[in-house]
Amino acid sequence: MDGAAVTGKRAARQAASLSDAGLSGGPAIPLNQRDEPQVVEPPSEVIEPGRALALADFAPPSVGPGEALIRLAYRMGVSGSTLARPFGKPARPRLLATVDSPISGDRAVGMALRAGHFLVYGVKAPIAQIDFTPSARLTPPFERTVHGFMWLRDLCASAPREQCTATAERVLTAWLGANPKTGGKGAAWTVENAGRRLLGWLVHAPLILSGDNARLRSRTLAAMEDTARWLDRHAGKAPDGLAQVAGWSAIVAAGLLLPDGKPRRLFGEAGLVRALGELVGDDGGVLSRSPLAQAEAITLLIELRACYRAVRREPPSAIEAMLAMLVPPLLGLTHGDGGLGSWQGAGAVTAERIAALISASGVRTRPLKDARQWGYQRATGGKAVLQFDAAPPPLARHARSGCASTLAFELSHGPQRIVVNCGGAAFAGGQVPARIEQGLRGTAAHSTLSLGDTNSTAVLLHGKLGAGVGEVEIDRRMLALENGGATRLEASHDGYVARHGIIHRRILTLRDDGRELRGDDLLVPAGKKGKRGKIALTIRFHIGPGIELGLAENGRGAGLALPDGSYWQFRCGELGEGVTLSVEESMWVDGQGRPQPIEQLVIQGLVPRAGATVSWLFKRMG
Repeated sequence: MDGAAVTGKRAARQAASLSDAGLSGGPAIPLNQRDEPQVVEPPSEVIEPGRALALADFAPPSVGPGEALIRLAYRMGVSGSTLARPFGKPARPRLLATVDSPISGDRAVGMALRAGHFLVYGVKAPIAQIDFTPSARLTPPFERTVHGFMWLRDLCASAPREQCTATAERVLTAWLGANPKTGGKGAAWTVENAGRRLLGWLVHAPLILSGDNARLRSRTLAAMEDTARWLDRHAGKAPDGLAQVAGWSAIVAAGLLLPDGKPRRLFGEAGLVRALGELVGDDGGVLSRSPLAQAEAITLLIELRACYRAVRREPPSAIEAMLAMLVPPLLGLTHGDGGLGSWQGAGAVTAERIAALISASGVRTRPLKDARQWGYQRATGGKAVLQFDAAPPPLARHARSGCASTLAFELSHGPQRIVVNCGGAAFAGGQVPARIEQGLRGTAAHSTLSLGDTNSTAVLLHGKLGAGVGEVEIDRRMLALENGGATRLEASHDGYVARHGIIHRRILTLRDDGRELRGDDLLVPAGKKGKRGKIALTIRFHIGPGIELGLAENGRGAGLALPDGSYWQFRCGELGEGVTLSVEESMWVDGQGRPQPIEQLVIQGLVPRAGATVSWLFKRMG
């Protein structure tokens, strides 16, 4: 360990010891909230408990009788060329317009491609060694990149088009050679990957159609039409909402940019609007509760809107309305550094990527603080940002990298993340090993309480979730205190009732100056009488990257030395017999999918099943 790290740990220990001794420049802060008078202003508003997120009601775009008949005929199987020109020959294959996408890719990934490698979440794979066949066994991130052609956007960002065409044609030729037939099984022919692939081909067509290889150009145009026809039949059969939106977006784009496309466009617009209504809840949050899926939905609609602009056509009002709904919840999960919080498998996606996406959307709005359907509560005070998961996990049919994170929180102050979740399950298969994916989705990978070393909701294979939390009650109110105000969030869940007969209730209070977060974790018997005996309790606080921890001598507190030179104190209330505070190793996944070593504060021990309370405090000391 270098000298700076040793100095940081020593400072953290000193901060904790001085604070516990009452010598930190001010009186010790009582953890019992009854020691400080509180007035509630305004009255609290209890959010009704619920298991499922409500669905937004979107109707297909209204059209005249003639267009409605065309849409119906196309859905019944009449070809687009027959409907578009009943007495003429089918139009020759070509692209009707060039799309100017406002979304930029990752330049470093594009440069790696030009050098002969796929670069996926920090892992390089030579193009020459990639198996492009549908049955190839690739990790999920590589499947999305290779078969979804998501690399086209990155390649465009790396250099002028003339310098990228050869690389694009090389990969495209290899893929078409390994997939000579449309349809089939495997990752190449999931609705989501096929939709992303077709949309990528259409949006970035100059990369793959402007070369001198006329045969490749003809094969590519034929593949576009074949893929669009395949999606016509299969888009509505995708397993979840985001996959359906990807498929329908590609169908609409093909209807806009390929000849004789009006029937397909009308058919696709109806399917897209219906899929959007099934993807998104009333407050604009996707039902998978994943910020990555939220960002992907925004990306798909932005690129589709660019296709409309390419042919000088206005998109349906539902698309603009949906973009306006999707952006505020995503902003609600940004921290003081502008990057995303680590929720439902997401890593800490960087501020630059989020800012570029929001700019491309054209939506100007504020972060959503009280996302009742999506389930994330946001509170701010001074430079502090608090994010709180106050909802059940997503239903199994919506979950992608579903996490048992109910009542977990993250805390940042300015650009520094103080309390985090491990995150990164959706990046598994890159630098994050696939074998730990389920662990990253468990309750222990989040800053919350667990009982009996079990998850609050069962974590299953393939990103799915089982039984556990079915109901969450949440109460949000503003407090007027003697020396300032605060935001108080109180929530409880029933994830441990079936197994242990206990309800977990968590109360978080963030002062308006952002210098103090006070918490209480309560175990409340679900029945009239609590069970006898004791149960193992563990409360984890995963501490952000770059922070040095030092335990206080009395074992009831710790000092946090932040990289910016500031110091925070963590303190516990009275711990029962056998309950201890310790520092353990942990891991945090950044926005590039890279695991970073961090530390965590862990309160653990045996507590009575009849009920228990653990109080704690994070406070800035200087």
